[in-house]
Amino acid sequence: MSTAIAHPYSLVDTAWVEANLSDPQVKLVQVDEYLDAYEAWHLPGAANWDWTSHLNDTVTRNMLNKDGFQRLMSECGITRRTRVVLYGDNNNWFAAYAFWLMTMYGHGRVSLMDGGSARWAAEGKPRSNEPPAATRLRPYRARTPDLTQRATSYYVLDALREKSRIGIVDVRSPEEYSGDVIAPAHLEQEGAQRGGHIPGAVSVPWDMATDSTDGTIKSAPELSDLYGSMGITADAETIVYCRIGERAAHTWFVLSQVLGYPKVRNYDGSWVEWGSMVGVPIER
Repeated sequence: MSTAIAHPYSLVDTAWVEANLSDPQVKLVQVDEYLDAYEAWHLPGAANWDWTSHLNDTVTRNMLNKDGFQRLMSECGITRRTRVVLYGDNNNWFAAYAFWLMTMYGHGRVSLMDGGSARWAAEGKPRSNEPPAATRLRPYRARTPDLTQRATSYYVLDALREKSRIGIVDVRSPEEYSGDVIAPAHLEQEGAQRGGHIPGAVSVPWDMATDSTDGTIKSAPELSDLYGSMGITADAETIVYCRIGERAAHTWFVLSQVLGYPKVRNYDGSWVEWGSMVGVPIER
């Protein structure tokens, strides 16, 4: 685990994961954008979570409710004492989303594997294409979700109307921020009705927080300089958003877990919601 960040328990490196592959108290979980990646290869013993169905309510387009979260944990054999290590593609986009969800439901023993799947593969560490061994169902009791870590569209609108000191960070690409494109090219079918950004939001693309060589998260001093230069500091509340909340979850992790900012919210409705609502303000 990293000792140079605000919450050292939240981030582990690949060497730590490899050393703990056989620990029965550690549960590895892969969470990817590309859902067939797990079948090609995964870390030995890792479970596979489909972000579209395991982590979200597909009918209401909402985060997984408490009953669904408890069921997911139970089916994976996870108890409140289990150390869950999350990882995935895109330098942990959806793994970070799962971390955010687990944190809201009070599972404190959860970590991200720094650098995700790409770093593990680049280092030539053990891989498998076998499904994990069957696990015994275990009862799991989650707490009521801590919604101070989540922003809704209503919350964002109130912040704009009150002209509060809340900082808003758009973590999408500069082209999405400007409104030149509505979504990344391979995801245009999931776009919004309008392009642009939330008024007053600053543009800090999520990947500016990562090392371009191996996808690991940059050092706390580098990150503090990056966000501080954009006026995003620990003494004010921050809202982060992207297109559907997964890139924003990565930045939420960086701000809340690495830098230790005390008030960070992920607006998971993000631009797909904001850019399609009638009457809400946007900037280009």
